[in-house]
Amino acid sequence: MKKISVFNHVTIDNFYTGPNGEIDWFKEIKPDEEWHKYTHSQARGSSTLIFGRTTYEMMKSFWPTQEAIKSDPAMAKAVNESPKIIFSKTLKNVEEGPRWKNVILHHEINPDEIIKLKKKSDLTILGSGSIVQQFTNLNLIDEYFLVVVPVILGKGKSFFDGVDKKNLKLVEAKSFKNGIVLLHYQI
Repeated sequence: MKKISVFNHVTIDNFYTGPNGEIDWFKEIKPDEEWHKYTHSQARGSSTLIFGRTTYEMMKSFWPTQEAIKSDPAMAKAVNESPKIIFSKTLKNVEEGPRWKNVILHHEINPDEIIKLKKKSDLTILGSGSIVQQFTNLNLIDEYFLVVVPVILGKGKSFFDGVDKKNLKLVEAKSFKNGIVLLHYQI
């Protein structure tokens, strides 16, 4: 069976956004060639991407643009062409475009459907804190890649707010010259 992974950035104080959904702190990540190579190697997989509404709208507003394609063609291609599943109770529909393909909308998380999808493809949740929280409480996640960004916000939305206790096994801890620490945990 394939895996369901989380790949998400968090602050040192475990927030995935500021109190009003701000992610401007994310833009403070300093360039680092080794980090760039690592993220691009991860994007070459054949994973289906999973987003909640907010992350979907953010990703769709950037990755299919000429700016994204020009600044990071390999990552733009990976994100734009990968299959994408969006979970949202409020979106009525999702649109594909010439550079934004393979998008499916679900209005609820059905664990049986997720397990069927997992048999066909690896699934990776990007961003989407509330989706991570729900998948975690449904015991659907196999591994977490937490990218700890060297920023303290002081207040924000906690990444694991409302999540039941889980014991995880640390598989890898890797630091990068830009101050980022990657923590890879498995269930």
